[in-house]
Amino acid sequence: MVWSAASPLDVCPTDAVASGVAPEQTPALVLEQVTKTFAIEKKRITALDGVSCAIRPRMVTGLIGPDGAGKTTLMRLCAGLLTPDQGSLRALEIDVVREPLAVQARIGYMPQRFGLYEDLTVRENLDLYADLQGVEAAARPERYRSLLAMAGLEGFGGRLAGRLSGGMKQKLGLVCTLVRPPQLLLLDEPTVGVDPVSRRELWQIVYHLVEAEGMSVLLSTAYLDEAERCAEVVLIHRGRILGHDRPQNFSHQVAGRTWLVRADLPKRQLQRELSRDPAVQDALILGTAIRVVSRDRTPLHPRTLPAALPFEVTPVPSRFEDFFIATLKDDDRSPDTRPIALRQVNGRTNGEDVITVDHLVRRFGDFYAVDQVSFRVRHGEIFGLLGANGAGKTTTFRMLCGLLPISAGACTVAGMNLRTAAAAARTRIGYMAQKFSLYGNLTVLHNLKFFSSAYGLKGAHRTRQIEWALHTFDLEPFAATESQSLPLGFKQRLALAVALMHEPEVLFLDEPTSGVDPLARREFWAQINSLADQGVTVLVTTHFMEEAEYCDRLVIMADGRVLAEGTPAEMKALHNGVQERETTMEDAFIGLLEAHQSARTGA
Repeated sequence: MVWSAASPLDVCPTDAVASGVAPEQTPALVLEQVTKTFAIEKKRITALDGVSCAIRPRMVTGLIGPDGAGKTTLMRLCAGLLTPDQGSLRALEIDVVREPLAVQARIGYMPQRFGLYEDLTVRENLDLYADLQGVEAAARPERYRSLLAMAGLEGFGGRLAGRLSGGMKQKLGLVCTLVRPPQLLLLDEPTVGVDPVSRRELWQIVYHLVEAEGMSVLLSTAYLDEAERCAEVVLIHRGRILGHDRPQNFSHQVAGRTWLVRADLPKRQLQRELSRDPAVQDALILGTAIRVVSRDRTPLHPRTLPAALPFEVTPVPSRFEDFFIATLKDDDRSPDTRPIALRQVNGRTNGEDVITVDHLVRRFGDFYAVDQVSFRVRHGEIFGLLGANGAGKTTTFRMLCGLLPISAGACTVAGMNLRTAAAAARTRIGYMAQKFSLYGNLTVLHNLKFFSSAYGLKGAHRTRQIEWALHTFDLEPFAATESQSLPLGFKQRLALAVALMHEPEVLFLDEPTSGVDPLARREFWAQINSLADQGVTVLVTTHFMEEAEYCDRLVIMADGRVLAEGTPAEMKALHNGVQERETTMEDAFIGLLEAHQSARTGA
């Protein structure tokens, strides 16, 4: 099930549903002055502070906010899994606090980490959740057939859930949530960690539920382009609601402040120069240009570019993400992220190959997860490894890190042969996993001490590197905090600090910003850009297609092979484009995969 880049999903069909809802109709969900606090390490944290809103029925409402805004707490309160300190909640006209079981019998709730049983088949998972939700045996076959067809999982009933791709697992999680048809569906970041194709398929399912079954949906997401697919958006920050409106009405508030800037400079340098301009609030790499949000509606005249350098400034339509960044960026962190300054810089020269991959193969029995993959990564380059879930990119990535044996082919990293010297190669590699993989019950300082020893750092050098990590990543205030208690953005900082403790020549980033809000992603990429400028070679996998724009070059994989290789601009040139707007990396990605799928099926 692959949707073209010009799919109708680009336009939110729930707009039609929203316009048909009479204002006097009973809301699906009502919160009045809801407050919730938690005690963490003897501190009282206010997760929600007097929240009031009403979610209208039979539409998709997006719950948007940065990390730690209170989104998951709000979801869990609405599902009757937490009790508010103050205030009231009503779901489907039922008092959630007084009758949580009655509410849970009529709603569906899919948390961020949905509990699939990976040693059970798809059908067995469905049976388990049908038992838990009290679905009668006679009603199950038709309900299963309908749900699996809707999710594109018809032929996978006998497959173990653990053998599904990430996108298929998310769809199965949603299907299990829907075994008993709910009137209200709560989805907590359902598209985190899945590729753009699977994201669109999940949205297709959500649209179908609203339009065909009249379901009401409250959905939180870290992808701000998804906010524009919602009929309405609730923007929450620091436990308070900043706005509740249609997404386009948020976007209109920053109209006249969004621009594309082009100049004859490398894109990372151009972004850095524009970010220093007092008139610029946000500067984001977009192809060979920089997308800018200015602080006011005055025509933009960049003042930080060299005086003799010609440049072009073009106004572009505003979008929801522009409003989000303009509203929250300065409130959350300083405009200029502190760059990472390495103590040692490796002595390689630009253009030199640091990673070589020749006819790489990885077999699991008779199955070829990676089949004859070849590419080169140069010194100081940010290189992207992209693909749909199940394409083989994670397997390739793990072989390059020395974490998985190579079945056939040749591969070198930093001059070390991974088939004969994988352990030695790992001393020159920094690795940041997709999921937080440090020791949660250790403090920030103890994690740094442990991993610095694991990397062989000793004495005064080890002490200096720990101090460097605490200072560079603003972790001093959290030195005595257990890492599991950190906000997600600071967990990311700690993971990156650990990966850089031994000043590696090559940095591997496995979906490093999965689930992280746009503010933290911008901060992260400013740091990665500074590393690349100092000669660190970076290999990254990501499902955020806008992040692929940061790459100097990239490959897109499908079915274990390289489907396309080149710069982001070259990838977009392979795609025919979309009428009335510029081609995006997501358009190119989905277009290439669709063409590949058509060639395979002979369509």
